[in-house]
Amino acid sequence: MYKLKGTQVDKVDESTFQEIDLKERDVEEILRNNIDMICDDEESMLIVGKQIRNEKNGISDLTAIDSEGNIVLIEIKRDRMDMVRRREAFEFQAIRYAASYATVETVEDLVTTIYGPYIERYRHEFTDNDLTASELGLRKINEFLANNNVVNQFNEKQRIILVASDFDEQTLSAVAWLNSNNVDISCYKLIPFLLEDDVFLHVEKVLPLNVSTDYYVNLMSKRSLAPMKKSKSHITRRSLPKIDDMLEWGVVKAGDTIVAKGRIDEATLLSDGNVEVDGKTISMQKWLKGLFGWSSIQTYVFAIHKETEKSLSKIREEYMERKEGE
Repeated sequence: MYKLKGTQVDKVDESTFQEIDLKERDVEEILRNNIDMICDDEESMLIVGKQIRNEKNGISDLTAIDSEGNIVLIEIKRDRMDMVRRREAFEFQAIRYAASYATVETVEDLVTTIYGPYIERYRHEFTDNDLTASELGLRKINEFLANNNVVNQFNEKQRIILVASDFDEQTLSAVAWLNSNNVDISCYKLIPFLLEDDVFLHVEKVLPLNVSTDYYVNLMSKRSLAPMKKSKSHITRRSLPKIDDMLEWGVVKAGDTIVAKGRIDEATLLSDGNVEVDGKTISMQKWLKGLFGWSSIQTYVFAIHKETEKSLSKIREEYMERKEGE
């Protein structure tokens, strides 16, 4: 990372969480409140648990549900040395915890064992205080699954996300092998940089690796306003154009009204891709996330273009298909 001074740059060296006196529980709380740092705006996620103990007294860090209905285990280590000091490998610890989540068969099971106690612990963060924790948990999870059209896909698979400021070679090697054998496990670096009294966090996905074709659509859309011709099967979530591309294409424009899917809430689209709500500028992700009460949200699915009554995802898809046919 570099600090720009006119035309000169000063290098800002990366730090460690230990150096800036942050404990693992601090990093865990940062992610609990900002899980969209390791998601993107093509994925919805709802945090449902923290520090969950299984029958063998193993304690997992964060638990979530994603927009595919999967239970997601998020395991956190501050630094590389935290992994080295452990008697059990980071990735195998996570696999053991994920295996216990495979036994959760129903939403009711999840609420009873995980989400209900989580709501009780963080009751001040929830509205609907007239409901019990179990009632509120059932409502929120069922709404989440219904809005993401995965009511009948609850916990068919489990995912693992590992987060640390750095990873040792053995962990990366094991994760790469697990991915090659169809285990859904990923690694994210959360790297702190200290600049004077400010701490900056850089998020980097390490595994699974993106292949070069994942980037073709965005690169071509910037140069020619048209994605590279390719079959739909090759268009991945991470290759999809974002709102700045859509504004550049002219399929949406500044001043358009964006409506939250299934709600009456509206916002005005701005030229920088943010929205204006009640006179304040905010990202679409943050606006929609707040309305639905989720930890992360599929922005383009839940943002509806009022004039066309289509989601931004549908408008984007139609434009890309039209260009592919030219």
